[in-house]
Amino acid sequence: MRLTIIDRVIGAINPKAGAARAEWRSRYEAYRGNYDASDSGRLQSQWNTQNLSGEMTDRYERDTVRARARDLERNSDVMNSILRAYRRNVIGGGLQVRVNTGYPDIDQTLEKIWSRWCRRANCDVTGQQSFAQIVRMCVQRKVTDGGILILKRYTNQGVLPLQLQVLEVDELDATQIQPKKQGNKVVGGIEYNRWNRPEGYWVRQYAIDGYTALKPVYIHAKDVIFYYTRRRPSQIREFSDLSQALVRIKDMNEFMTAVTVKEKIAACLAVFIKRANPSGTPGKNIRSGQNIAVNYEGKRVVPGMIMEMNLGDEAQMLNPSGQGTDATAFIKAQQRMISSANGLSYEATSRDMSETNYASARQSMIEDDLTYDEEKELLIEVFMDEVYESFVISCWLKGFIHASDFWENKETYMSHEWVVKPKRWIDPYKEANANGIALKTGQKTFQQICAENGRDWKKVVDEMAEARDYAEQRGINLMTMVLGADVDTDSNAEENKQNGEHKE
Repeated sequence: MRLTIIDRVIGAINPKAGAARAEWRSRYEAYRGNYDASDSGRLQSQWNTQNLSGEMTDRYERDTVRARARDLERNSDVMNSILRAYRRNVIGGGLQVRVNTGYPDIDQTLEKIWSRWCRRANCDVTGQQSFAQIVRMCVQRKVTDGGILILKRYTNQGVLPLQLQVLEVDELDATQIQPKKQGNKVVGGIEYNRWNRPEGYWVRQYAIDGYTALKPVYIHAKDVIFYYTRRRPSQIREFSDLSQALVRIKDMNEFMTAVTVKEKIAACLAVFIKRANPSGTPGKNIRSGQNIAVNYEGKRVVPGMIMEMNLGDEAQMLNPSGQGTDATAFIKAQQRMISSANGLSYEATSRDMSETNYASARQSMIEDDLTYDEEKELLIEVFMDEVYESFVISCWLKGFIHASDFWENKETYMSHEWVVKPKRWIDPYKEANANGIALKTGQKTFQQICAENGRDWKKVVDEMAEARDYAEQRGINLMTMVLGADVDTDSNAEENKQNGEHKE
């Protein structure tokens, strides 16, 4: 056991007390718990923790973390590299709906009206964003703020009564404590029933100037979509998805600022004049015999310059030596940790592909896609499916589709799937060969390959048939172009038939 200075002092003054202290100290240091993570010794003495519910853990820090995330969103390039990675990949070039009710006329009508409704004048109450733009904004706000509110509004401004109003989570009135329905409870601006199921949302109202606060309004839960990630059963409100990386992002920005300032200073060349007569008394001009003084104010060092100095003055150069700290390795390590904390690869956020090859880039893309798929699943189930179902109901109420058994077979008329526009291939040749082999061996179906490419397989078949028919009308055999050989299916079939009859 190692004795400290205090142990020695106490032992010198009172040996008995020193011995007792040493005994208790040895017993304490000899004790070791079953888990290193629960150790309360010297190394973990500053690790103070407590067990609280999800809401109590987040309630008093939610607004601060959200404000800091927004500050980095405005000022940090690293922060925006993460946000743009999510915006680019969660829905990519957009999500297309493929209706499959089983009634071709209804399918075609719904897809046509959906395409029209997605325009900004029809889907947005403000008339400023299309549906795809709303979705991208929701993804960014969910990652930054932790969540966002989408309200279903019913107006006469668009092609359908249904329109969307997007609100930030700040507009939930957390000061509201009086429930609208007896037996409910209001927490964080959301009213819950006995099963902790949301029944309504208390939303602050602001005048158009953004400052004047009006009386909050109560909106039923059936008209509100709360898009956020729930990580604990006791969590009832959002929390920023980037909370674990905010400190590291801020530290990285400050480090880069410090390195930039240091490099600016190191790049400077300065000249200091050491005067022989600091009082400024004029010197003697040897050639003319006149008393003059050279004024150095405003003078600069330029290439090839020749300048006389005062007698006794000495020029001293200040050229900071040494290069700035090589920050590349540090920045890469920091950005790798920031990216991995969000389930992304370093290449996805830094766009630095200098250390990758096809295999590593493909592996990183696969891992990144798993992260995006989690967000995509939540986005579709919580937000987009509900919007589409409300859209179908609005179409029926508006009379665009006619179905006498609509409410009895509502699930049939709401049947649909989302088709994601494909990503660009790293190596088109290898990817196409892989798809061809998977199709021939039965590992993938034609429908799956079309879906991965962001296409509706039925439309693909229709386009192929249309192209074949038109080519035949123009006297072109597409099979020759595709297979690279002169193939005439009709003549070959007739020839095979005749050969078969001859053999018999």
